[in-house]
Amino acid sequence: RLPSGKPGKDGAEVITRFCANPPPDVVLLITANDWSKAHQGKWTEAVGRIGTIAVAWAIKPHELSDWIERRLRAHGLRADAGAVQRLSERVEGNLLAAAQEIDKLALLADGKTLDLEAMESLVADAARYDVFRLAEITFSGQPAAVIRMLAGLRAEGEAVAALMPILIKELLRTASLAKVQANGGNLAAEMKAQGLWESRQAPFKRALQRHPEPRRWERFVAEAGLVDRMAKGRADGDAWVGLERLLVAVAEARAVRLLA
Repeated sequence: RLPSGKPGKDGAEVITRFCANPPPDVVLLITANDWSKAHQGKWTEAVGRIGTIAVAWAIKPHELSDWIERRLRAHGLRADAGAVQRLSERVEGNLLAAAQEIDKLALLADGKTLDLEAMESLVADAARYDVFRLAEITFSGQPAAVIRMLAGLRAEGEAVAALMPILIKELLRTASLAKVQANGGNLAAEMKAQGLWESRQAPFKRALQRHPEPRRWERFVAEAGLVDRMAKGRADGDAWVGLERLLVAVAEARAVRLLA
């Protein structure tokens, strides 16, 4: 597994040597969470010569409704905008669940156009929640989705303390970007320097448009530290309430007063 998509110098050499003389009874599977042209090199060329490189881009939250609508049409189904949106909410982030629900709808819809009420009665709640998607919708500016996802994470038994490292990391990253932006620096170059390639930049750009002041991000980071201490029993307060207020404030500029 290559979380960053880069094996490092030593790792690249090991992979290249393996590909030069692969054992006949060994299958090497390399998975990466991030990928772009910057990740390509001699080791990827070596892999490509003896195997296959397949890149699968994740569907982003704002793309899910269009994906669902296209898949519905491919199954001969029609649904109004409200029905498509509800199915998107129910299976947010889980394409397998969405595909399974659409397969089921193809059997149950009986050629009728699906409205919101029909969709409600036919689909199950199969939303998939994780901290990375939570961070993405927060920075993208979707407060309602933030609240819904936090409720899902809590219902699944997730702990606030387990969520905070990633969230604090992203807040610190954005705080540094806000300083570059405020000082008239090259924001695009700084994003790339921090490993944010084009496919991941949009949520951060939206967040910086909502909150351009570096001090605002310093406040968010400080608030995240407080929530983290709450989660670990080192500060008074409900960590879930504190986390919701923080993330909604990041997602919606008018909600910053919640932190007062």
